[in-house]
Amino acid sequence: MAEQFSSAFDWARRQVSEARIPTAVLGIATADGTVALDAFGTTEGRTARVDDHYRLFSVTKPLVGLTTARAIERGLLTAETPLADALPSFGANRDDIVRLWHLASHTSGISEPALDTAVPLRAELLGAGRDFRVGTASRYSTVAFEGIAALIAHATTHEWDAELSAWAAPLGADGLTLDEASDPHAIVGGEAAGLDVDRFASLRSPGAGLIGRAQDLLAIGSALLRGGDGILRPATLSMTLRPLTGDIPRLEPYPADRGQDWGFTWNLRTRAPGLIDRDVYGHGGWSGAEFWIHPSAGVAYVLLTNAAMPELDADRLDNAIIGAL
Repeated sequence: MAEQFSSAFDWARRQVSEARIPTAVLGIATADGTVALDAFGTTEGRTARVDDHYRLFSVTKPLVGLTTARAIERGLLTAETPLADALPSFGANRDDIVRLWHLASHTSGISEPALDTAVPLRAELLGAGRDFRVGTASRYSTVAFEGIAALIAHATTHEWDAELSAWAAPLGADGLTLDEASDPHAIVGGEAAGLDVDRFASLRSPGAGLIGRAQDLLAIGSALLRGGDGILRPATLSMTLRPLTGDIPRLEPYPADRGQDWGFTWNLRTRAPGLIDRDVYGHGGWSGAEFWIHPSAGVAYVLLTNAAMPELDADRLDNAIIGAL
């Protein structure tokens, strides 16, 4: 089946050969498991291999979302649970109530710090200002996931990363980690882009901090194509895929013309003008990572790479995969 997706792998190989990214690991899965996987390029003399670890950056978000949905499924939380239940001092100067679903859909209005802030994330969250009244607009937020992590810990008595590992490892996604000993590929151009990678890593961010392998995400993608098998009940998975942003204003960096909605941490590309198949959900990451699931088409794919905000037209990759079916 790998030959069937040759155009997609040619796309990935071309991004490396044309120096848009230093390395790429591309993998494709169905409900039955991985069907194609390959690696390209080098990072400072280190040849990329299919089982290498990469920084996932914001691909972390939907994995934390699945972890939170599991707590909802157990009756420990609801999407309506206020953040103040876990952090009573949050919002002391706000006249609105930030709830779990606001945090999960980028509609909380919490002011966003730098990705590599020198201040602990919990302090950033508790001291943050308000950009807009809750629920009236959508602006992408990573610090909001510190609030989700607080709600997970309050509800389950375990930290978010332990709760995540408890369901991911049995699926075969046992490489997901915050441990720098996993030796992720270095981020090429990170310093020039203004990111202190070491300081960022020390934050252990629930919105961007995970490190993982392509095979970890492919195992999760396969389970999601089976209706959430081993992760969530099908009804709970469907709950996470409900659009939560409606027609409210979309602020940068996801303005309305990007054609997407936010579900419960999932990016839903329901109106994306560049895609063949819009029945797709997933997430991207700061260094070029992509993780997308096409339930009707029955395919999921992962791209891992390591450049600072690379200029990739990932719609072309998506279309090459769907066009091969």
